Amino acid sequence: QDYTWEDHGYSLINRLYPDVGQLLDEKFQVVYNLTYNTIATHCGVDTSVLRRAIWNYVHCVNQLLERNLKVYIKTVACYPERTTKQIYAQFWRHFKHSEKVHINLLLLEARMQAALLYALRAVTRYMT
Repeated sequence: QDYTWEDHGYSLINRLYPDVGQLLDEKFQVVYNLTYNTIATHCGVDTSVLRRAIWNYVHCVNQLLERNLKVYIKTVACYPERTTKQIYAQFWRHFKHSEKVHINLLLLEARMQAALLYALRAVTRYMT
Protein backbone atom coordinates (compact mmCIF):
# COMPACT_ATOMS: atom_id res chain seq x y z
CA GLN A 1 0.00 0.00 0.00
CA ASP A 2 2.94 2.35 0.48
CA TYR A 3 4.03 2.01 -3.15
CA THR A 4 1.18 1.75 -5.65
CA TRP A 5 0.95 1.60 -9.41
CA GLU A 6 -1.33 4.64 -9.56
CA ASP A 7 0.73 6.86 -7.26
CA HIS A 8 4.29 5.75 -7.95
CA GLY A 9 4.91 2.99 -10.49
CA TYR A 10 3.08 4.56 -13.43
CA SER A 11 4.91 7.89 -13.25
CA LEU A 12 8.34 6.34 -12.71
CA ILE A 13 8.07 3.90 -15.61
CA ASN A 14 6.82 6.71 -17.87
CA ARG A 15 9.82 8.78 -16.84
CA LEU A 16 12.24 5.92 -17.58
CA TYR A 17 10.47 4.63 -20.71
CA PRO A 18 8.08 7.21 -22.17
CA ASP A 19 4.63 5.87 -23.15
CA VAL A 20 5.26 2.41 -21.63
CA GLY A 21 3.38 3.36 -18.47
CA GLN A 22 0.29 4.24 -20.50
CA LEU A 23 0.45 0.96 -22.44
CA LEU A 24 0.83 -1.10 -19.25
CA ASP A 25 -1.89 0.85 -17.49
CA GLU A 26 -4.31 0.23 -20.37
CA LYS A 27 -3.42 -3.47 -20.33
CA PHE A 28 -4.05 -3.74 -16.58
CA GLN A 29 -7.33 -1.82 -16.86
CA VAL A 30 -8.69 -3.94 -19.72
CA VAL A 31 -8.19 -7.16 -17.78
CA TYR A 32 -9.29 -5.68 -14.47
CA ASN A 33 -12.54 -4.29 -15.92
CA LEU A 34 -13.41 -7.34 -18.03
CA THR A 35 -16.76 -8.79 -16.94
CA TYR A 36 -19.86 -10.49 -18.27
CA ASN A 37 -21.65 -9.57 -15.02
CA THR A 38 -22.17 -13.27 -14.32
CA ILE A 39 -20.94 -15.65 -11.66
CA ALA A 40 -21.58 -19.32 -12.45
CA THR A 41 -25.35 -19.51 -13.11
CA HIS A 42 -26.16 -16.02 -11.76
CA CYS A 43 -26.61 -13.16 -14.23
CA GLY A 44 -26.60 -9.42 -13.61
CA VAL A 45 -24.01 -9.67 -10.84
CA ASP A 46 -21.62 -6.86 -9.95
CA THR A 47 -18.31 -8.73 -9.95
CA SER A 48 -16.17 -5.70 -9.09
CA VAL A 49 -15.69 -6.70 -5.43
CA LEU A 50 -14.55 -10.19 -6.43
CA ARG A 51 -12.21 -8.87 -9.12
CA ARG A 52 -10.71 -6.40 -6.65
CA ALA A 53 -10.28 -9.14 -4.01
CA ILE A 54 -8.44 -11.38 -6.49
CA TRP A 55 -6.23 -8.53 -7.70
CA ASN A 56 -5.46 -7.43 -4.15
CA TYR A 57 -4.82 -10.98 -2.96
CA VAL A 58 -1.98 -11.20 -5.46
CA HIS A 59 -0.76 -7.95 -3.89
CA CYS A 60 -0.95 -9.68 -0.47
CA VAL A 61 -4.44 -8.91 0.84
CA ASN A 62 -6.07 -12.08 2.17
CA GLN A 63 -9.84 -11.50 2.34
CA LEU A 64 -13.10 -12.63 0.73
CA LEU A 65 -11.74 -15.69 -1.06
CA GLU A 66 -12.49 -19.39 -0.49
CA ARG A 67 -9.61 -21.75 0.29
CA ASN A 68 -9.55 -23.60 -3.07
CA LEU A 69 -9.39 -20.28 -4.91
CA LYS A 70 -6.58 -19.07 -2.63
CA VAL A 71 -4.61 -22.25 -3.33
CA TYR A 72 -5.14 -21.79 -7.05
CA ILE A 73 -4.14 -18.11 -6.94
CA LYS A 74 -1.02 -18.84 -4.91
CA THR A 75 -0.01 -21.61 -7.29
CA VAL A 76 -0.57 -19.62 -10.49
CA ALA A 77 0.99 -16.41 -9.18
CA CYS A 78 3.97 -17.88 -7.33
CA TYR A 79 4.58 -21.33 -8.83
CA PRO A 80 2.99 -21.39 -12.31
CA GLU A 81 4.94 -24.51 -13.25
CA ARG A 82 3.04 -26.40 -10.53
CA THR A 83 -0.39 -25.53 -11.94
CA THR A 84 -2.24 -28.72 -12.82
CA LYS A 85 -5.56 -29.63 -14.34
CA GLN A 86 -6.60 -30.98 -10.91
CA ILE A 87 -5.96 -27.65 -9.17
CA TYR A 88 -7.82 -25.88 -11.98
CA ALA A 89 -10.79 -28.24 -11.61
CA GLN A 90 -10.98 -27.89 -7.81
CA PHE A 91 -11.78 -24.20 -7.65
CA TRP A 92 -15.20 -22.90 -8.65
CA ARG A 93 -16.51 -26.21 -9.96
CA HIS A 94 -19.81 -24.74 -11.18
CA PHE A 95 -18.26 -21.87 -13.07
CA LYS A 96 -17.78 -21.58 -16.81
CA HIS A 97 -14.33 -22.02 -18.29
CA SER A 98 -14.53 -18.44 -19.59
CA GLU A 99 -14.90 -17.23 -15.98
CA LYS A 100 -11.91 -19.29 -14.92
CA VAL A 101 -9.89 -17.94 -17.84
CA HIS A 102 -10.78 -14.43 -16.69
CA ILE A 103 -9.42 -15.30 -13.24
CA ASN A 104 -6.18 -16.43 -14.90
CA LEU A 105 -5.93 -13.14 -16.78
CA LEU A 106 -6.49 -11.21 -13.54
CA LEU A 107 -3.87 -13.29 -11.76
CA LEU A 108 -1.22 -12.88 -14.42
CA GLU A 109 -1.73 -9.15 -14.86
CA ALA A 110 -1.83 -8.53 -11.10
CA ARG A 111 1.34 -10.60 -10.70
CA MET A 112 3.04 -8.63 -13.45
CA GLN A 113 2.01 -5.36 -11.82
CA ALA A 114 3.22 -6.53 -8.40
CA ALA A 115 6.61 -7.54 -9.83
CA LEU A 116 6.93 -4.20 -11.61
CA LEU A 117 6.08 -2.35 -8.41
CA TYR A 118 8.78 -4.17 -6.44
CA ALA A 119 11.36 -3.40 -9.13
CA LEU A 120 10.27 0.22 -9.54
CA ARG A 121 10.33 0.74 -5.79
CA ALA A 122 13.95 -0.43 -5.74
CA VAL A 123 14.75 2.00 -8.57
CA THR A 124 13.05 4.82 -6.67
CA ARG A 125 15.07 4.07 -3.54
CA TYR A 126 18.27 3.97 -5.58
CA MET A 127 17.48 7.32 -7.22
CA THR A 128 16.75 9.12 -3.92
